[in-house]
Amino acid sequence: TKEESTENILWWWCDALFMAPPVINLYAKHTKQPKYLDDMHTFYMQTYNQLYDKEEQLFARDLRFVWTGSEKDKKEPNGKKIFWSRGNGWVISGLALLLDDMPKDYKHRAFYEKLYKEMAARILELQPEDGLWRTSLLSPETYEHGEVSGSGFFTFALAWGVNNGLLEESKYAPAVKKAWNALAKCQQEDGKVGWVQNIGAFPEPANKDSWQNFGTGAYLMAGSEVLKLDLE
Repeated sequence: TKEESTENILWWWCDALFMAPPVINLYAKHTKQPKYLDDMHTFYMQTYNQLYDKEEQLFARDLRFVWTGSEKDKKEPNGKKIFWSRGNGWVISGLALLLDDMPKDYKHRAFYEKLYKEMAARILELQPEDGLWRTSLLSPETYEHGEVSGSGFFTFALAWGVNNGLLEESKYAPAVKKAWNALAKCQQEDGKVGWVQNIGAFPEPANKDSWQNFGTGAYLMAGSEVLKLDLE
């Protein structure tokens, strides 16, 4: 069963792929003990194998949202699968941080580069016209306004890819510019960054006054990479 499966892996929710792998990677790097990188890869693959939807090229938040072909599968109002914007933002931003410090000759690096590029291409396809991704990636029409934490992470990750030569600038830079301009409009005069979905585990609405520290963090991460781009 799904419940039994989650007990057999360490990182049973997709957000964990931001929290742990980059830290373990840095630990392996600074202690010069590459075996920790191999351990990280083992745990990462367990999560990937359970939560990554190869058809949609997105991560389910956890096994509750993995489709099994059953009528009981959780669906969006439009009948599509539930893929949480912030959850996938955690993953692709984690991949950027991971690749930033992973040795170029690491035996499994190609897997992470391929996964990063797959997700980047899919995220680009799903960007709404106004620049901000909605909290549910496959049901954007359910939400009237974009959500800042997921959009911030996507903007950071795509800008990072352009800055580090993994993504084609002519294709991705316009999307980054559009996203950043939209994100900037969500910052209020007192500095507060609104339109951040509150703590949760699946897509929910946000509003101009909703904020969380991780939303501001995603905004700052995005800005730090956008500054490196020439977006004239």
